[in-house]
Amino acid sequence: MTTATAPRLNTDTSAKHFETAKTLMPGGVNSPVRAFKGVGGNPLFIDRAEGPYVYDADGNKYIDYVASYGPAILGHAPVSVVRAVQEAAEKGFSYGAPTVLENQLAKLVIDAVPGVDKVRFVNSGTEACLSAARLARAYTGKQKLIKFSGCYHGHADAFLVKAGSGAATLGLPDSPGVPSEVAVNTLTATFNNADSVKALLEANTGEIAAILVEPVAGNMGCIPPQQGFLESLRALADEHGCVLVFDEVMTGFRVAYGGAQSHYGVTPDLSCFGKVIGGGLPVGAYGGKTDIMAMVAPEGPMYQAGTLSGNPLAMAAGIETLTQLKQPGVYEQLSATSARLAEGLQVVFTKHNLPVQTAAVGGMLGFAQTATPITGYDDMLTVDRDVFTKLFWALLQEGVYLAPSPFEAMFVSTTHTDVVIDETMAAFDRVLSTL
Repeated sequence: MTTATAPRLNTDTSAKHFETAKTLMPGGVNSPVRAFKGVGGNPLFIDRAEGPYVYDADGNKYIDYVASYGPAILGHAPVSVVRAVQEAAEKGFSYGAPTVLENQLAKLVIDAVPGVDKVRFVNSGTEACLSAARLARAYTGKQKLIKFSGCYHGHADAFLVKAGSGAATLGLPDSPGVPSEVAVNTLTATFNNADSVKALLEANTGEIAAILVEPVAGNMGCIPPQQGFLESLRALADEHGCVLVFDEVMTGFRVAYGGAQSHYGVTPDLSCFGKVIGGGLPVGAYGGKTDIMAMVAPEGPMYQAGTLSGNPLAMAAGIETLTQLKQPGVYEQLSATSARLAEGLQVVFTKHNLPVQTAAVGGMLGFAQTATPITGYDDMLTVDRDVFTKLFWALLQEGVYLAPSPFEAMFVSTTHTDVVIDETMAAFDRVLSTL
């Protein structure tokens, strides 16, 4: 990868903050992608956000397609959600006891999502996924999991595993500190390839507790499932007696009100959520069929707990967010916005004789600088990262903020108007003419 040229924007304040941060936190950040290592240079420190815009510590304004990696579906700081959080905060921040707000958000989730009869709130997507994996093992009495290369399910040990040299090869830890005895129980299949899943199931007969998948892959760009893929996973899970888990941390209430499972008409046994259901506050959840959720303590023997789970501020934000998303026409608008931007990217890249692949589902989309059709992780490895790096920094100059990695999806909100999309496309056009 080429080293990025320092941005021409005045970002001196962000740079100073980052130098201080590096003396206080590993790499100066609390989540690795924020360090901008994928694109070089220093990260922006965001001071505030409103609607479709974020503002950095130097006062620069950007059209935001990061959206806190998904939850800002109503735009940043929507008035009604801010008011709901303020009202909840006036009553106290956390009680370590049940509140009626938990009942209200739980009912909204259960009523919306086909595969959820009961739900348990946690504090993050990672907690949701690791809890769902533990629950699947408890319910089936089996130990092994199948995940997909390029799909991210949080940083629990069982998920930080990459594929071996063949479809049936046991996984190897992707991170130091992951015990090999944990890694060997995670098998990695190929996204959009049901045959790779079938091969793993047949090679490990009676040992697979769960198949865990992002129904729309959002951590290697934005890759929708090919026709029949999710249906095949459902059939294979039924045939082999394992639990089908949809990781809807990113897609839940983002691609459709009932999540990807309602959009594609395939119902999993367990579902994981985060991001949107907390309106941007720290929250996660897992839920599923009544008989499986009956295994969760205190109703059942599978232990999982959390002092801050069901935090009243997060519940209030989630209730108001989902209430707004229930209004007629919201997802039609989000889908139209995503599709318009994806189609516009296709046009402008083609105009400048540059290859690109685009995809859009609901309120998420992605583009990849490659001539190779994108169906899975290996295809994403053909992306021209140097072009993305140059594009990323040049777009910042034009006031457009993308995630600092070609492997992240883009997100639109209800506040990304036609005018905002037009400004974005004009920025891409100007930038691509210089590459």
